[in-house]
Amino acid sequence: MAADATSALPVQLVEQPRLQKLKEMFISKFGSAPKFYVRAPGRVNLIGEHIDYCGYAVLPMAIEQDILIAVEPVKTQVLQLANTNSSYLDFSTSVNNIQINKTKPQWHNYFLCGLKGVQEHFGLNNPTGMNCLLDGTIPPSSGLSSSSALVCCAGLVTLTANGKTLSKVELAEICTNCERYIGTEGGGMDQSISFLAEEGTAKLIEFSPLRATDVRLPSGAAFVIANSCVEMNKAATSHYNIRVMECRLATKLLSKSKGLDWKNMSRLQDVQTKLGVSLEEMVSVVEEVLRPEPYSAEEICKCLGISLEELRSQILSRNTQDVSTFKLYQRAKHVYSEAARVLEFKKICSEAPANAIQLLGELMNQSYLSCREMYECSCPELDRLVTICLQFGAVGSRLTGAGWGGCTVSMVPTDKLNTFLKNVKKAYYKDDVQRLELEKNSLFATKPGRGALVLVEA
Repeated sequence: MAADATSALPVQLVEQPRLQKLKEMFISKFGSAPKFYVRAPGRVNLIGEHIDYCGYAVLPMAIEQDILIAVEPVKTQVLQLANTNSSYLDFSTSVNNIQINKTKPQWHNYFLCGLKGVQEHFGLNNPTGMNCLLDGTIPPSSGLSSSSALVCCAGLVTLTANGKTLSKVELAEICTNCERYIGTEGGGMDQSISFLAEEGTAKLIEFSPLRATDVRLPSGAAFVIANSCVEMNKAATSHYNIRVMECRLATKLLSKSKGLDWKNMSRLQDVQTKLGVSLEEMVSVVEEVLRPEPYSAEEICKCLGISLEELRSQILSRNTQDVSTFKLYQRAKHVYSEAARVLEFKKICSEAPANAIQLLGELMNQSYLSCREMYECSCPELDRLVTICLQFGAVGSRLTGAGWGGCTVSMVPTDKLNTFLKNVKKAYYKDDVQRLELEKNSLFATKPGRGALVLVEA
């Protein structure tokens, strides 16, 4: 687990057409050849939505789609970034004193997060300049972690170019923290699976301390990703951070009601740990302490005995300070019940009963209902896509990623896979010209892929 993240894998470029093409484009762009390549995968979360930032374990796997960057360290302290997709504009800046614009989540700012995070970790006063050409196959803003894969890729690029080494766990933690430079208050799932993934297995990712455990998925089912084609950028809206704050506020109110030191409690898991009760009991605590109706900011201040100014400056994030009402009961109930579903999912995979596929499918369906009803992070297109997937043979289907758009993941018995793909394609994509154009990269079965790595020409 503590393997060095920078150990390079030699590859024959002639056997890797995508790498060969990237090298040729790099030479055409910069007039010289790249010295190494870095790849970081996207991910699909099978179960455990919106609970990593509350301290709870999640169950993702890496997918084949990835971010691939060709890199040449240079003598000048200048970063030149280019993208094989011409809709992403070239960018250049000094590698000293990196500035990241939180108000515009443009593609290069995610690269700068990874760069800045590694530089600050090592206190690099004389960082290496770089020419970088990026090629991405993860659909953007689709809930498959394209932005975090780019942050991770950039962190590994910077580490390698500057001749530094870190374990995969250390690099995952740095990349989790540095993505906050762009304003996303994430929990670390995306970065952890990007580095810790191994081919052929999903992972139970636990936090504090970060660790990953293999989860062998049942052989009789495939996981199918379907993109709703509704884009959702976490950093461009406040939906995501509002949910993070609602969980934080629920933590404070639950703690205060139980006589705990609420000022030092920020995650829902902290409350469970301090009370020493089960997740199921925490659901009962939520029902006893919190009410389903929304709380106003003023009510929360009254409950905690603080001023509105203290609430805004000490608890809320920058882009949630003007929110006037918060749903605490629903968010906390989702988190505790979802955390229990993750552990149950892993248990079923470990014990492999005869009806494992059916049981896992039911957990995925319960997770989706909770995301839709309690966390309110679905949207009409995702709802329709889940209905279609279940109608055509999925035993379980749910939104994956932040929600409000992006993808669903469905568990489909392998003997029904081909008819499932054909029917979903017809029902969801063929009736919409825009979706039909995107359909090739929007509906696919996936297997657990490998994590981030450095590649060099053999």
